[in-house]
Amino acid sequence: MLNFCLIGAGRIGKVHSLAVNNVNGAKISFVVDVFPENAKNLADTLGAKVLTEDEAFSVEYRDKIDAYIIASSTNTHTPLILRCVEVKKPVFCEKPVDLNYETARSCAKKVKTSGIPCMLGFNRRFDPQFSQLKEEMRNGRIGQLETIIITSRDPAPPPVSYISVSGGLFRDMMIHDFDMARFLLDEEPTYIYATGSVMVDPEIGKAGDIDTASVTLSTKSGAICVITNSRRASYGYDQRIEAFGSKGMLQVSNKLEHTLQFLGENGSNAAKPQFFFLERYADAYRIELEAFVKTLKEGTSTPTTIDDGLKALALAEAALKSYQTGSVVEL
Repeated sequence: MLNFCLIGAGRIGKVHSLAVNNVNGAKISFVVDVFPENAKNLADTLGAKVLTEDEAFSVEYRDKIDAYIIASSTNTHTPLILRCVEVKKPVFCEKPVDLNYETARSCAKKVKTSGIPCMLGFNRRFDPQFSQLKEEMRNGRIGQLETIIITSRDPAPPPVSYISVSGGLFRDMMIHDFDMARFLLDEEPTYIYATGSVMVDPEIGKAGDIDTASVTLSTKSGAICVITNSRRASYGYDQRIEAFGSKGMLQVSNKLEHTLQFLGENGSNAAKPQFFFLERYADAYRIELEAFVKTLKEGTSTPTTIDDGLKALALAEAALKSYQTGSVVEL
């Protein structure tokens, strides 16, 4: 049995805890959170023990822990990864590694030197529909890839209090799409051009961020990827991908709240997309933790690495620079 210590008992921490506890041969045995009541409430539902952060890495407990899951706030990711390096234990960490590229790069270097498994939580790679799209592309279904279009829109913007500490749309929201672009392109982008505006909430602009953005990535082969983001989609969580090639096109459409559709003489209507990421990517969260557990049991490489986190963050930094300068940025 692999015993995990979960750090962060908030929304995403609960998602990961359920995923782990549904994997044979793994369980959340310890829970850490800066708010003790949150830790206790989740630990009670899991049959786990509450620890402080220092206890979790102490001599008393670290030998009872096989791996750590970091689901706490972004500003804690790098320090916690480095604590895992110190105790030489595997770690699964939510994205991003850090909001600062140089800090993330220094952390990545220490992780690689230590040799500990470190998997980044880019869950969309594990979505069954996106995985199937990637497999069909790999098998040559659409021939030579020419264009990828990634659409990602949230149903509503987060609170401005979150916006002000999020690192901005490119680092916080579009970073998932940068990882998907790298995953699907199968080559590193060479140039990036970004545009953005405030179309949803003026308060987001006052906080120094944007809520609407488009990014174009170009590659050495000539393939192009276009990413569009919005902090608001009145109809729900909009998550679509289109891959176009010399032999045809592959599309992944939105998952709907249900499949019932009405058709009549005046037209038809169907359900809206599932409301938010917890519903849309429930399978992806489970599958990525299954993959992490499998790598620990088999001693194989993790399917996503801290380098993936670093490269996605580099794209986010370049997108921000392009947006601020209005120029194409060479990567």
